[in-house]
Amino acid sequence: MNRRVAIKTTAIGASAAFVPLAYSNEGNTPTKAPLNGNIRHSVCSWCYPDLSLDELCLLVKDIGLVGIDLIGPEGWPTLKKYGLISTMCNGAELSLTEGFNHTEYHPQLIENYTRQIELVSAAGYTNLICFSGNRNGMDDETGLQNCVAGLKQILPLAEEKGVVIQMELFNSKVDHPDYMCDNTAWGIELCKRLDSPNFKLLYDIYHMQIEEGDIIRTIRENHRYFGHYHTAGVPGRHEIEENQELFYPAIMKAIVETGYEGYVAQEFIPTREDPTESLRKAIALCDV
Repeated sequence: MNRRVAIKTTAIGASAAFVPLAYSNEGNTPTKAPLNGNIRHSVCSWCYPDLSLDELCLLVKDIGLVGIDLIGPEGWPTLKKYGLISTMCNGAELSLTEGFNHTEYHPQLIENYTRQIELVSAAGYTNLICFSGNRNGMDDETGLQNCVAGLKQILPLAEEKGVVIQMELFNSKVDHPDYMCDNTAWGIELCKRLDSPNFKLLYDIYHMQIEEGDIIRTIRENHRYFGHYHTAGVPGRHEIEENQELFYPAIMKAIVETGYEGYVAQEFIPTREDPTESLRKAIALCDV
């Protein structure tokens, strides 16, 4: 059975009965059991390019996840068909490198986000992603000032509509060279200057392990600034199991202990022949 056939078979089989599957943290035996409910689990759509959105929805529903990350308006009708939500909406950004830190992008960004905030709110969703953009020779203080100037033009609407704008933290050592929002301290300073409950950081555990480490203490001390979490294994951005350096059950327990009520989205790139197996095991590890 090739990879595409294996994925389709798993997804189609899931359509028969939407019963959450889980794996115990101690082994690989699947059990028909509900998830614990302490974490609202999600997954990033781009990690499963061999699955159509319908197929991914079937899989997500079968495992017991609440939704899918990084889905824009074109995919929302499909999510709703399966009783799922867009846990992190996108579609307003220009690119990962062209963001709010450069004022030349502000006119288009403000137009895009004004339109998208309305759409996100009307769909009944909450989270909308944004990016700082690359430095391109700019110092961090200027970048902060520019981000504040641009984001302040959309935050009143976000507050009115109940939409949370979330800037993702990336590492600039390996994956996103020159990205400005590449450390927690810079992101938190931006949060403080904006001083809005509708602006948060998307704390990507994979990226911040590469950039600065100290994950659990950072979460415990700064969780009020974090509105969403992403996972992946370090090194390599693959499965979050024993072959990488992070111990996700402990990280998830730390997140739960902060009283977090948002979403945790798996964003690793599967390496197994059947990547659906990797997602099931990841959810089992994180379902503390």
